[in-house]
Amino acid sequence: MKPFSKEEINSQLAIHLKSWSYNENAITREFKFRNFVEAFSFMTSIALEAEKMDHHPEWKNVYNVVQISLNTHSAKGITQLDFDLARKIDDLYKKP
Repeated sequence: MKPFSKEEINSQLAIHLKSWSYNENAITREFKFRNFVEAFSFMTSIALEAEKMDHHPEWKNVYNVVQISLNTHSAKGITQLDFDLARKIDDLYKKP
């Protein structure tokens, strides 16, 4: 899978993933929740989707905050797979 150029990444983010940003060869976003249980439940939901896609995020969780970073290591950059997973993550975040 071929990585996107910086211009293509910024365009994709501006159009489809406005809450995400591009930082040092990854797209990133921070999510906040009311408590740890909600944050961990969110991570569990992502883990199930990521496993189906065979594409796994780099993430960090501290209490009610989840920070996610996506890139395709095998392509050494950002690919369509990263944007697809980011959209799924956004959809999971929107669910009640």
